[in-house]
Amino acid sequence: MSLIILSPLDLSIAAFLVVVLAALTARVGMGLSRSLLVAGTRTVVQLLLIGLVLKVLFDNAQLYWVAGLSLVMLAVAGYEVMARQGRRFSGWWGYGIGTSSMFVSAFAVTVLALTIMIGPSPWWEPQYSIPLLGMLLGNTMTGIALGLDRLTQTAWQQRRVIEARLMMGQAWGSSISSIRRDAARSGLMPIINAMAAAGIVSLPGMMTGQILAGAPPMEAVKYQILIMFLIAAGTGFGTLGAVWLGSRRLFDERQRLRLDRLKPGRGK
Repeated sequence: MSLIILSPLDLSIAAFLVVVLAALTARVGMGLSRSLLVAGTRTVVQLLLIGLVLKVLFDNAQLYWVAGLSLVMLAVAGYEVMARQGRRFSGWWGYGIGTSSMFVSAFAVTVLALTIMIGPSPWWEPQYSIPLLGMLLGNTMTGIALGLDRLTQTAWQQRRVIEARLMMGQAWGSSISSIRRDAARSGLMPIINAMAAAGIVSLPGMMTGQILAGAPPMEAVKYQILIMFLIAAGTGFGTLGAVWLGSRRLFDERQRLRLDRLKPGRGK
């Protein structure tokens, strides 16, 4: 089975549907038309650019190029986590918590999968490492962004409850434990829903792409199962780590609640 090549007309028709949707949202006053058009434009530009970069990378596969592109992906993902916060940590912490959590979780899971499970030669083969890292970073980014946003917003709203618990002698961890659990649950819910619905409600993207490219369905299924489990692990470890770091940052060494370490963000 050969791959069907899409023409510019095919892409233009799909883009026209997004334009129609933007016009409809403007008509009903939702205020999303500009965001839709900007996001659509960014999608085209960014994917075309990454397509060119990957073409060059595949033709000149070297570990330092793969590492460099991976760090760029991590840096952008860290910025997106920070930008999505309704209230974010001030200073370096606003960027560092999400970025460091993604580095530890997504990068570790990706290296584990490449060296032990998939086993390409070399292990950093860009055909495998870049798409795999991209899927893990994208999902981990969403989980961490949701978890941190829920944590900071709820802590701000329930600051009097937290302070009352501290006055009653509870340690900082106990005073914010329920908020921390809810924040972590919020970050993990998208991947849990995705796993629960996979194969029944939806066909995940990687599996769909492999089938469209002509891969045997069962091989595509096996790869998708592996990817879903890796994404769940990366998202889970990253979200739990970020929520814990964020919770600790809300208190000083004397276990006082320090909401002055938060500042208004741009939101989602």
